[in-house]
Amino acid sequence: MKLFKILEGIDFEIIQGSDEVEINSIQYNSKKVTKGDLFFCIKGFATDGHNYAAAAQENGAAAVICEEDIKVYDNVTVIKVKDSRKAMALASANYYGRPADKLKLIGVTGTNGKTTSTFMLKTILEEAGHKVGLIGTILNYVAGEKLHAERTTPESLELQQLFAYMVEKGVEYCIMEVSSHSLELDRVYGVPFKYGVFTNLTQDHLDFHKTFENYYNAKLKLFKICSTSVINIDDTYGEKVYRDASNNKLTYGIEKAADFRAEYIAMHSRGAKYTLINKQDKHEISIFIPGRYNIYNSLCAAAVCLTEGIDPESVKRGLEKVQVPGRCELTAREYNLGFDIILDYAHSPDGLDNILRTVREFTKGRLISVYGCGGNRDKTKRPIMGEIGARLSDIAIITSDNPRDEEPMDIIKDILAGITTDNYMVVENRKEAIRLAIDIAREGDVIVIAGKGHEDYQIFKNKTIIHFDEREVVREILENRTN
Repeated sequence: MKLFKILEGIDFEIIQGSDEVEINSIQYNSKKVTKGDLFFCIKGFATDGHNYAAAAQENGAAAVICEEDIKVYDNVTVIKVKDSRKAMALASANYYGRPADKLKLIGVTGTNGKTTSTFMLKTILEEAGHKVGLIGTILNYVAGEKLHAERTTPESLELQQLFAYMVEKGVEYCIMEVSSHSLELDRVYGVPFKYGVFTNLTQDHLDFHKTFENYYNAKLKLFKICSTSVINIDDTYGEKVYRDASNNKLTYGIEKAADFRAEYIAMHSRGAKYTLINKQDKHEISIFIPGRYNIYNSLCAAAVCLTEGIDPESVKRGLEKVQVPGRCELTAREYNLGFDIILDYAHSPDGLDNILRTVREFTKGRLISVYGCGGNRDKTKRPIMGEIGARLSDIAIITSDNPRDEEPMDIIKDILAGITTDNYMVVENRKEAIRLAIDIAREGDVIVIAGKGHEDYQIFKNKTIIHFDEREVVREILENRTN
């Protein structure tokens, strides 16, 4: 493709060469550059792509796009732009034939509930007979095919490539978890979202955003670019999004007046039933994922689908069927233990609070929690999570999560700083912490292992990754216990 076609809609200055040059492919990693490629100099946090412009040219780049002055090689076209990230987002869309224009895009953002909400949307739309793509934390799905997910929202180049693959496979709807990082780093810049869904906002990712205001403003970007905002009006920041968004707006909630509202709620140990009210329409809804917050997740999914014209019966059947890996997931059900073991991805204060309050509602005996905090992440939430876990549990076992480059015990000490009760134990090794929880559990107890959920690994220093699937860990412990 000619460079000028790739650069359509982008303001640029030609420093050297011609925009008539033929481009083979687009890269932002100089190691992947081959002859005839276009290389984008992207400023990151650990490194700056401008430092690798020379290497990209040596590897055969036909053109380089940069924000700053770089060393220029002969016979290489050099283009300067104001913002390389935004330019790459638009250029990638052009290169792949603007595939997002051929999809109905639904973006979901918020601190908690993104994954569950996207799975609910996916299941409803598939139940209605549509081909669906999903981009998120656990996996990417393309019309039933599972693809590995490197991050919640891919970089713009990989995102456009994924959109193109969905179009090729006949996908109609693409549902995305849209992270605050992706919004701040313009990975979804120029993406035409039909719906933007706001779940909630609580403290998270302040290691990246620095302030809560920055975090909120990053999330708000989705509601500046979508056609219709679907907002949890019960959330304090949902009210703020409603005020700050200027597009078509729909609300959902339980406590306040909303376009889509849940009434006559009946909670039970495996889920909930409620009446969904939208204007004059009433629909009886059942979900089989426990927790009041999952009623909110189902409400936003139903609101989008009913607005989109999906028939109510498909909405009902989809919500009844949906299961989400690592979200309030009951594991080891085949063992007659007398107590339950639940895995959940909760890794923020609000997430831990939600899962423990939810489980408490159906716990007959003691609630035993096992949790830690990730290294190289927001340190301010550690004592908060320590306090929440100890307060809401009968027994809290503090352990390691993904320590990354930090010492596990240093992280644990930060967690303990928030605990003022004496109902906790410390076991640094996560497997041994899980073993202890199982050993002390009695009839009627529930164990919640929080923080990893669907993840099947642990990350240690120097990016050392070990296989660690808590489903397998639990079963191994139980097998050794009974043999």
